[in-house]
Amino acid sequence: MSRILIVDDHVVAREGVRKILEKQPSAIFGEASNAADALKLASEQEWDVVVLDLSLGGRDGLEVLREIKKFKPRLPVLILSMHSEELFARRALKAGAAGYLTKNSTRSELMRAVTMVSRGEVYISPNVAQDLVTSLREDTEGQPHESLSDREFEVFRLMASGKTSGEIADILSLSDSTISTYRARILEKMGMKTNAELMHYAMQHKLVN
Repeated sequence: MSRILIVDDHVVAREGVRKILEKQPSAIFGEASNAADALKLASEQEWDVVVLDLSLGGRDGLEVLREIKKFKPRLPVLILSMHSEELFARRALKAGAAGYLTKNSTRSELMRAVTMVSRGEVYISPNVAQDLVTSLREDTEGQPHESLSDREFEVFRLMASGKTSGEIADILSLSDSTISTYRARILEKMGMKTNAELMHYAMQHKLVN
């Protein structure tokens, strides 16, 4: 019997994941649509694996992942996200994820990943494996965007996609002044002065779609 907690802020997405994983024998499911419910369920009940989206309204999924690992360090968390692997897989694995999948993965790949992480193994796709090898060779830790925290990286990507400070504040449920502080910190860490420089950098390194 497998106990699987599905965390996604879209009902259709949760139902889709559940329908795929119901093929596993004697699977029991729990669902959460936001960070608060996810943390409550993860802490109060026993699960074999958590399938976690990175976009949960005003809360970053990586923050939720870290919180879960604090009180349930052995609980496997599989990230299932719309964000491409090259943007977030490395950060997710560093934060304690047992695997990373994009939402355009096949059904069989999702089932295989859930099975592996529930057994205590780590699941990474061939693309992620290649990226990790490449990053070791190129020492990407030295790249400016790698110095950003997860929240700073989130704000950076929104800035680089052309969002205004007010729009970013609304998306992340933060104040305008907080976003301004993040902007100043991001520019300082990356050695830049304008949003245009950030946009150029992001496009050059394929950090925005």
